[in-house]
Amino acid sequence: MKVDGVAYRSVWVDAEDGWSVRIFDQTRLPWALDILRLTTRDQAAHAIVSMQVRGAPLIGAVAAYGLCLALRADASSDAMERDAAMLAETRPTAINLRWALDRMLTRLRNTPSTGRVDAAYAEAAAIADEDVAQCAGIGRYGLELIQEIAASKPGQRVNLLTHCNAGWLATVDWGTALAPIYMAHDAGIDLHVWVDETRPRNQGAALTAWELGRHGVPHTVIADNAGGHLMQHGMVDMAIVGTDRVTRSGDVANKIGTYLKALAARDNNLPFWVALPSTTIDWTVSDGLTEIPIEERSPAEVTDLTGRTADGTIATIRVVAGGSPAANPAFDVTPGRLVTGLITERGRCDATAEGLLGLFPERA
Repeated sequence: MKVDGVAYRSVWVDAEDGWSVRIFDQTRLPWALDILRLTTRDQAAHAIVSMQVRGAPLIGAVAAYGLCLALRADASSDAMERDAAMLAETRPTAINLRWALDRMLTRLRNTPSTGRVDAAYAEAAAIADEDVAQCAGIGRYGLELIQEIAASKPGQRVNLLTHCNAGWLATVDWGTALAPIYMAHDAGIDLHVWVDETRPRNQGAALTAWELGRHGVPHTVIADNAGGHLMQHGMVDMAIVGTDRVTRSGDVANKIGTYLKALAARDNNLPFWVALPSTTIDWTVSDGLTEIPIEERSPAEVTDLTGRTADGTIATIRVVAGGSPAANPAFDVTPGRLVTGLITERGRCDATAEGLLGLFPERA
C-alpha cells in the first residue's frame, strides 16, 4: 500500500543495517507518521503491548522479528525458549501471535545456535511474505462479493460498513476486511465505506479513516451506535470486518462492538462477512464464548481521549465523571450463526466446522 505515493509495509527490516526492525507507531496516527526502529526483544514486546503495532497478523510478524532481535543477544536454546515465552504473553487474544512464535521455534530448535540468527530472519521474512500473499487472496475473494452487489444495483454506489481497523496497518500489507475494498476501488467500482469510530481506542476513526483517505477511498466516520440506524434505512449493502481469532466451529473474536453489528445486520437481512488469513483460525478451540480469553485493557482507554485541539496541540483529556470506574473488555465473540460467511485466502465458506473443513480438509 502507499502513503502519499510511497509504498510501505507495516513492518520491515532496516535496509541500511540489515537487522533492526522498522514499524509505524500507530499510537501516533493520524496526527503524525512516526517510524520506530526496534533493536531489542523488549522494544518489540513493548510495541505489541502498547499497541504501537496491533492487528492479529501484524502482531505475529512483529513477534517473529522480536525473536530475531532476541537471538542477536543470545542464541542459546534456553534463552530462545525464554524469549519466545515472554513475547507470547504480550497479548492474549490474537492467535497469530502464538502461531508465529511456534513456527519460529519449530524452525529454530533444529538449527545450530551458530546459524539461528540468519535462520530466524529468513523465517520471519517468510511469515511476512506469506501474510501479504494471504491478504491479497482475501482481497480477490472479497472483491467478488462487492462486484455482485454493484451488478445488482447498476448506477448506484455500493455502501459498506466496517468496524475497527482491518487494513494494511493491521497486517503486513493489503489488510483483511479492507483488502477487497481497496481492490474494488482500484477496479473502478463506485463505493463508499461507513467507518465505525471503534471506541474506546478509536481504531476506525484514527486508522481506518486515515488509510482509506490516503488511498482515496470515499468514506464517512460514524459513531459506533449509528450502524444499526443506517442498516434500517437501506444505507448499508454489506458489513465486513476482520478478526483476531476464529474457532474451528466458526465463532469470531474481534474488537469489542462487532457482536452488536452482527446482530443489527441479521435483523436487517444484510450480509455480515468476516475476512481472515488461515493463520487466525484456532483449530484447538470450538466454543468461542467460553474458550477464547478476552483481554481486559486499562480503564484509562475508556475514561480518557486523545486528540488535536483547536491550536494544533495533541492533548489527552478525561471524558468520564471523576470517581466513576470503567471496564474495558477489548474483544467480544460473535457466534458463527450470525456470520454470513468467512473470507480466507483459499476462498469463502460458511462460518461452521463443516465450512472451514471444506476449505482446509487437512485439518480434519
